[in-house]
Amino acid sequence: MPNLHPPFFLRLYFSDAEMMGPGKAALLEGIARTGSISAAGRELGMSYKRAWMLVEAMNAMFAEPLVTRVRGGPGGGGASLTPAGDRVLALFREIETASIAANAGRIAALKAMLTDMSGGK
Repeated sequence: MPNLHPPFFLRLYFSDAEMMGPGKAALLEGIARTGSISAAGRELGMSYKRAWMLVEAMNAMFAEPLVTRVRGGPGGGGASLTPAGDRVLALFREIETASIAANAGRIAALKAMLTDMSGGK
């Protein structure tokens, strides 16, 4: 399961109702990998309804949909990222990686200032 709470994570707020963070990025990655909204949601411990709600929100948020869905039938349904979905995911991960790199020293300095809560004093 992807780590949705790493030591550093990024959430972009485009407006009060429109945001992109590690959960949505992980859902897009899961859809790309599995070809399924429900399978991607299961990997993240969320219901199909929650996963589909997030996909609908992302599709509405951007000028072009990020995920396309094929309804089930004899061969089953599926989902995939659109070129816009691939681009949004890539840009989000690039911003995330650059932010982590730019702040690694500051994060280490903050960690060095923490109280030892492990009980091993």
